[in-house]
Amino acid sequence: MPAQLLRALADPTRRAVFERIARAEMTVSQVRKAFAISQPAISQHLAALKRAGLVRQRRQGRFTYYRAEPGGLQPLMAWIARYRAFWPERIAELQLMLRELEE
Repeated sequence: MPAQLLRALADPTRRAVFERIARAEMTVSQVRKAFAISQPAISQHLAALKRAGLVRQRRQGRFTYYRAEPGGLQPLMAWIARYRAFWPERIAELQLMLRELEE
């Protein structure tokens, strides 16, 4: 899984920005209204999300609109799926070992 994706989602403000634009396409100004940070800071968060493949932008006149790119989460979903399959087997082995220790 790309480290850039994890870094992008590690920041709580960035996650909140992503969740906000996942609901609707917005301009930077529209996104900023929900946060107590500057417009340049929002732009930096959007740029990081875009580099990670989580956001797309389109220009319309003098405005740039941002929307979530759900496909950008696919590497994370694949990583989670791999470990989801891993843990039940490991937990079963742990339970067996604990039973053996009790005996």
